[in-house]
Amino acid sequence: MDYNKLCLNVCELAREVGSYAKKERMKFSGLTIETKGKNDFVTHVDKESERMIIESLKKMLPQSGFIAEEQTSSTVDEKYNWIIDPIDGTTNFIHGLPPHAISIALKEYDEIVIGVVYEIALEECFYAWKGDDAFLNGNKIRVSSTQKVNNCLIATGFPYNDYSRMEEFIDTMRYFFQNSHGLRRIGSAATDLVYVACGRFDAFYEYSLKPWDVAAGAFIVEQAGGKITDFSGGNNYLFGKEIIASNAMVTEEITGIISKKMVK
Repeated sequence: MDYNKLCLNVCELAREVGSYAKKERMKFSGLTIETKGKNDFVTHVDKESERMIIESLKKMLPQSGFIAEEQTSSTVDEKYNWIIDPIDGTTNFIHGLPPHAISIALKEYDEIVIGVVYEIALEECFYAWKGDDAFLNGNKIRVSSTQKVNNCLIATGFPYNDYSRMEEFIDTMRYFFQNSHGLRRIGSAATDLVYVACGRFDAFYEYSLKPWDVAAGAFIVEQAGGKITDFSGGNNYLFGKEIIASNAMVTEEITGIISKKMVK
């Protein structure tokens, strides 16, 4: 398979769908909002964006399956599966706030081989394919070179319906408030991850995430020279509902801090 060509085609698709989403968001009075669960929203734009993405990907790779947030298609293939979030950061999108992003990853057997994250508001396309570097709008990107957590700017995300680990999570926040350059919460895990990939953030962590939140962004971080783990320092981040992304230099330190507070 030509990963390079396929990845660039997915980038063009993400830009097209992003343009549709941006135009629909401007029609604020016509935005249809549904509630899937506590603080878990979906709009007609999420659903239509996912439909557009899946229909196009079926043409690009006819034999593939899909793992998608809005479940407009739930076919799983033995070899190739696309992991899709049509709009990561729907709450931001509803309120007219950036960032909100399209996230598309291709998994070949158990390995991610393509990742595309398109941040709609700034029209920034982050992407990578197996065997090459990571890119932003055609320019190569790398993770930061920060060597200590006390010099890091760290991103996180707040749980919207799983509060089972809140006390432990607040302990991590308290530590980073006092022992880093700062803590940020921007409301889109896919965007958090690619911001680590390009060095805007030095690290990101969050729990209660889904595969479509992290698949593309995590792969882009790795291709940009970063490291992805779960809270225990292992590799169960895609389906394990917890993730730490960082540049390779602070991985051990930040994982140690989070695991001490979050892992029982």
